[in-house]
Amino acid sequence: MDAPRFTLVETQRLEWPFRLRMPFRFGVITVTHGRQAVVRARIRLEDGREQWGVAAETLAAKWFDKDPALSDAQNEHQLRRALELAEHATRAAGARAAFAHFADTYADVTAAGGAEKLNPLVASYGRALLDRAMLDALLKAKGVSFWRGMRANIGGMAPHAIVPDLAGFDFAAMLASSQPLQRIHARHTVGLVDPITASEQTERVDDGLPETLEEVVATYRHRYWKLKVGGNVQADVERLSRIAAVLDRLHGGYHASLDGNEQYEDAEGALALWRAMESEPRLAKLCASILYIEQPVKRARALETGMSALAAARPVIIDESDGPLDAFVTGRALGYAGVSSKACKGVWRSLINLARCRAWNASEGRERYFMSAEDLTTLAGVCVQQDLALVALMGLPHVERNGHHFVDGFAGRPKAEAVRFMEAHPDLYADTPRGPRLRISDGALDIGSLDVPGLGATAEPDYAAMEAMPKAAWP
Repeated sequence: MDAPRFTLVETQRLEWPFRLRMPFRFGVITVTHGRQAVVRARIRLEDGREQWGVAAETLAAKWFDKDPALSDAQNEHQLRRALELAEHATRAAGARAAFAHFADTYADVTAAGGAEKLNPLVASYGRALLDRAMLDALLKAKGVSFWRGMRANIGGMAPHAIVPDLAGFDFAAMLASSQPLQRIHARHTVGLVDPITASEQTERVDDGLPETLEEVVATYRHRYWKLKVGGNVQADVERLSRIAAVLDRLHGGYHASLDGNEQYEDAEGALALWRAMESEPRLAKLCASILYIEQPVKRARALETGMSALAAARPVIIDESDGPLDAFVTGRALGYAGVSSKACKGVWRSLINLARCRAWNASEGRERYFMSAEDLTTLAGVCVQQDLALVALMGLPHVERNGHHFVDGFAGRPKAEAVRFMEAHPDLYADTPRGPRLRISDGALDIGSLDVPGLGATAEPDYAAMEAMPKAAWP
């Protein structure tokens, strides 16, 4: 398949509010509500045909930029501004293949963001959503699914000056060899204020859905877990011990990741947590289950000091530090072994980092470097389906999922929209007394129905039930 060139003709930037059924605490913030950004893009191919595409992602406060001096509203405006900058650069670029739209404008978008005090992670948000919407449009115009199109390199992914370390890498061969998964384990997130047992709850939501960790275990039967830690060794060890008391009872065992969300000041602090965990008898089984440790150190210092001591115990990955496109290259030299894939950071970024893992593992003759699949509260519909399609393409067997737990299905969206997505993807969604919700069976998601024209979905949301995104009040 060729890599069609196209121009960006028009965009529509929309958003809508949602509320969480339970508070979710990670890092420095406790979330009770939010807004989802929805971007529509109309492209024109060189043969004159036009097609709309769509992408959706949470406007997440205090993740892309955790400066406490900024309000949540200012964080949202930063992300809106990132979308505006990405659109401006893409229109100016003219006709390009999908990957070239990203690669040829990456430096300009990042520099424009920097001039307005938007860090590279914020700047990548706008580029990521617009790239997904345009790729969705391209796939629909050609009548092919994301998996089929990417295996044929429909985006024209190739070596580029923005990734000089991959100058000789065969991207087309990597994509052609991919074998998209049809079933992926959901790695359940245990937030910092999530109740572990019923005895900890002072009040219940009582909406018929699981609330405590014990209830989650019984309902979804997960085998993979993501455990948040808060930066205080004593408090973290005590909370992890209470979590372990529940998970250790799982028949067949379990696997977990430990997420620091930048809560430790330095590598020594993160290592102190691990040493304390190792010395706590109640955590023996949990310690053995840990697959990797995610971004334990604040990003200001995470890529300044070595991580080899902690990495000797468990692999360490970067997440929030994955701002500049070469962050994983820097991290590798410091002892990091992995980097997260999040659709909010960009499809092309994830595939570039996957290529690095393949190249480095081949050069070292061992499977040391890896990608993890993480979440940014991907909501039911286009958002979660696009992320799952990407994770499946890369062959990652488990992915953090938290949107189904903290948000009740398609809450906040019209019922007809929810039913439309469920009917299009009966393997991914279940009809419940509360309406369509993500279907998790034995801790896993069946996703074969994502193999449809477009980026994981042909069904589209009800745009009339959304608000026009306001112009960014930034800087």
